[in-house]
Amino acid sequence: IDNLCTGDEGLVDDRARLVVGDIGDRNLVDSVLDDHQIDAVIHLAAHTEVEASLQQPLKFYRNNVEATRTLLEACIHAGIDRFVYSSSAAVYGRPDVSPVDESVTPAPENPYGRSKLIVEWMLQDLERAHDVAHVSLRYFNVAGADPQRRTGKPRADATDLVTVAVQTALGQRDALHIFGTDYPTDDGTGVRDYIHVSDLADLHLKALKYLDEPAGSRIFNCGYGRGHSVREVAESVRRTSGKELRIVEAPPRPGDLPEVVADTTRLAEHFDWSPRFDDLDAIVSTALGWHRQFHCHDADT
Repeated sequence: IDNLCTGDEGLVDDRARLVVGDIGDRNLVDSVLDDHQIDAVIHLAAHTEVEASLQQPLKFYRNNVEATRTLLEACIHAGIDRFVYSSSAAVYGRPDVSPVDESVTPAPENPYGRSKLIVEWMLQDLERAHDVAHVSLRYFNVAGADPQRRTGKPRADATDLVTVAVQTALGQRDALHIFGTDYPTDDGTGVRDYIHVSDLADLHLKALKYLDEPAGSRIFNCGYGRGHSVREVAESVRRTSGKELRIVEAPPRPGDLPEVVADTTRLAEHFDWSPRFDDLDAIVSTALGWHRQFHCHDADT
């Protein structure tokens, strides 16, 4: 189910059935769950832009929280007892430690992070009241594209660093802005834990398998357990594309942190999973291939 507010129908695999609609539409969700005898749900629908959440908090609470409550209500009504939820490292807020593990008390600093944490709380309550087993996957920085170039991020207004840097290398943006150059990191720029989207997709399948066993509900960090700085990402894009990037240094943005890296110990303990793309150049090369495909298409048209 996708309302396509940011999605593209053309990116849906032919083997899947797309239902265009909103998860906040109870009648629609009821009919889909009943008609297809659904026994598990992977919930990824949400607004995700942190800055936008500061400007329009009620929009985020309506879509990320209220619509999710409706979805969960429909799941309970249909007897669904397995639920995989895409949460976010934004729930940690400004942790005092890095890497950060799942035992750190969440303290989100923006409506986006709070909306994600509220849903985690709802799932915990539902487990106690209705025995719904769930896995909450706290994404760190998702990047890259399908290596076979079937899916990726075609949006010109993307905000993630890898996409912005790749678009800059391809001439789709004038410059790459580095926000903050005097952080207490090796090169002064912010450090983040980047996970390839295909590895993250694999983790969702592992989460479903995990819920097949009576292991109980859990929260898992989704990252590689090591970080890369903004300058390292820019250099990887330059190296991979063979293009120089125009860099503009700017003051840090409110709320930006020096370093956010996942502790993935719990993931290793409970999931039989080995990442396939734990390499910054590999992540960048898949994003570059995807955007080159769209760049050439745009040039032709």
